Amino acid sequence: MPARLPESRSADLTIRLHQQAILSEFSVEALRGDDIDRLLQRAAELCAEGMGAEFCKALEYLHTEDMLLVRAGVGWGPEVIGKARIGADLASPAGFALKTGRPVISNHLENETRFRTPQLMAEHGIRRAINVLIENREGAFGVLEVDDSREGMFEEADIAFMQGFANLLGGAIERLRTEELLRAALARQDLLAREMSHRVKNSLTIVASLLALQAKGSESEDVRSALIDARTRVEAIAGVHDQLWRHSEPGDIDLALFLGTLCANLQSGAPHHRLVCTADPVHVPADRAIPFGLLVNEHVTNAVKYAYPDGGEIRIRSERAGDRLVLDVADDGVGLPADFDIAQASRSLGMRVVKNLVRQLGGSLTMPRGGQGTRFRIDMPLTG
Repeated sequence: MPARLPESRSADLTIRLHQQAILSEFSVEALRGDDIDRLLQRAAELCAEGMGAEFCKALEYLHTEDMLLVRAGVGWGPEVIGKARIGADLASPAGFALKTGRPVISNHLENETRFRTPQLMAEHGIRRAINVLIENREGAFGVLEVDDSREGMFEEADIAFMQGFANLLGGAIERLRTEELLRAALARQDLLAREMSHRVKNSLTIVASLLALQAKGSESEDVRSALIDARTRVEAIAGVHDQLWRHSEPGDIDLALFLGTLCANLQSGAPHHRLVCTADPVHVPADRAIPFGLLVNEHVTNAVKYAYPDGGEIRIRSERAGDRLVLDVADDGVGLPADFDIAQASRSLGMRVVKNLVRQLGGSLTMPRGGQGTRFRIDMPLTG
């Protein structure tokens, strides 16, 4: 039969095991926590519980004031938390721990000759205190302190327990601040990207306006037509950049919204035609939205020019098929010549542009037969 431990030793072992369980519980919270104040408050609560103490406080060092702010705590009133300050000089227990990095135990503050008793602690009748430094690679954050107004003794073993809390806090604070800096950097990058897209869009709009003015002033029908075509292509690219700076996800385009806006712009330039636009909700990278928009622009422009002598309906449909996207542009107009071969169609600038854009998207261009008019279908992957 194993020998029994002395009662005092058994009680001490129970306390230490309880402290280790509490520390283990907090370690999970420190890894998952996303709010410094909540972590500091939780640490103060658990630390006071593990030490069986009345008071605990987490102090943040205010560099500009050389003071320690009571950021969180247990046992203190609302007039203390977030408001009370303690001197951070070497003459205070917390200041000594902060400046030297060494833990401080003072079991008889009323007889203490090394330090003065801060007014806050005197007002609450604090008789003993233990302080450990909270730090990380950024430097000292502050001090974790346990206080009690009752007689008793804090021991060296208590330092290990409290230092465990302080170390977990230091690591968690460093992680949260790093994450905050990363979020701020990403937000700034997002803002710069949006601003750049907005400026590019405005510049392209100016170019489109200049092309329109040049077209109006041209006496040649061929030149005027070429300038109008160029204007619509520039407007299609401007539309992508308009979506870029408005959209919530940088570099990502809501294709349904983009296609609707593009068709509305094309409709304004074709008052005798009716454009019917439908699109599945799907997001694509901006570098794919631009050639996609230009494809729609080319097909609609061609349909407006050649399908109907007096106007008619043009249908634009964008449909998701698994990891691919299918674009259909169809009309009920005069149709193409019977001997039209899409593989050989490269005489017009518009068809050369279309074929190059399809190749850029890694897609295929076909002309499903059946019914009146013309139908172009582009099948392409969603991502490049």
